[in-house]
Amino acid sequence: MGSTLSGKHTFGELNEKRVTFVDKGVSKERADFLEKLLKHNGFEVIVAEDKKKSEEDPTFYIVGVTDMVFNPTIWIFQRRLHTLDGRKVTQDYWNQKTEETKPQYFESKF
Repeated sequence: MGSTLSGKHTFGELNEKRVTFVDKGVSKERADFLEKLLKHNGFEVIVAEDKKKSEEDPTFYIVGVTDMVFNPTIWIFQRRLHTLDGRKVTQDYWNQKTEETKPQYFESKF
């Protein structure tokens, strides 16, 4: 996956628990960001080291949640995820391109 949203819902097992995969092959910093954000939003998060082909390869991580119906793309575009300070998560925030959570995808009149 590597920090991009996909409409594909993938699932499997991490640390002997069934999970929906959130991101794969990511840095420790990315895994920590996702873990903190998803835990804040009420998810049980599991982070595991990705398998290495050789000992010299860098360490990457897989991030999953135990909620089997969670799909990050849907949650982000439905504006259901919140930052630690209560703002709605945007695609660029999720991808760690910016701390900004504007623009809104659409203006709500409600």
